[in-house]
Amino acid sequence: MTALTLSTDAPSLRPRISGLLAERVFVERSLRHSLRDGESLLMAIMLPVILMLTFTWVFGGAIDPTGSYVDYVVPGIILLCAGFGAASTAVYVASDMKAGIIDRFRTMPVRASAVLTGHVIASLARNLVATALVVCVALLVGFRPTADLGGWLGALGMIALWILAITYLFAALGLASKSPEGANAYGFVILFLPYLSSAFVPVDTMPSWLQWIADNQPVTPIIETIRSLLMGTPMTGQAWWGVGWCLAILVLSFAWGAWLFRRKAGRR
Repeated sequence: MTALTLSTDAPSLRPRISGLLAERVFVERSLRHSLRDGESLLMAIMLPVILMLTFTWVFGGAIDPTGSYVDYVVPGIILLCAGFGAASTAVYVASDMKAGIIDRFRTMPVRASAVLTGHVIASLARNLVATALVVCVALLVGFRPTADLGGWLGALGMIALWILAITYLFAALGLASKSPEGANAYGFVILFLPYLSSAFVPVDTMPSWLQWIADNQPVTPIIETIRSLLMGTPMTGQAWWGVGWCLAILVLSFAWGAWLFRRKAGRR
């Protein structure tokens, strides 16, 4: 009789890829998908630019006849740009779940959660590039910040933290959605938040009931922090609220996304 031997190549016995190699692989995968999906990438950049030009050239004269409205509106446009860019993460994650590619990844010796991390880090990189392009266009149309190097670095840190927080939130929404179309619809609600903040007009010009909403949602303190760092307006403690909102969203979204991923992918 021939003795039976157990194969050591069984999936359950293969070691997982250690370190951050798995995350790097999935970040590169997500970046390649982004480059192939040129329409979404272009829209995430062009739409905030079009909105900035519309508010500056069409509405700016009525809102601020001095012509300095562009200095006021750019911080809000930056956050709007971040939201448009991060929203695509929900669609990409929902598409992965619907296509069943996660089941294929589960048979491979990698941490399944690396898929989600790859989407988030790739989105952060895309958004920072898109934000830089929006700022360059703003400078061309008259944006004149007064910040020094420290102010620019502080504003960049605030923007990056906000992008990271909402990207994890959009990723969790992509996991919770039953389809990419549903993920896109849920994301629209979050993208509407900057319009109910100090992004385009001062909060004190709004009706009293709307002022309370604008003052007690995350976008307003983040915008005021960026505006203060770039334009030298009074900070008045907004930075602490902005960072606090970002960290709260990040922690809750990370926990919610991890729970959803374990529940749907069936593996830690």
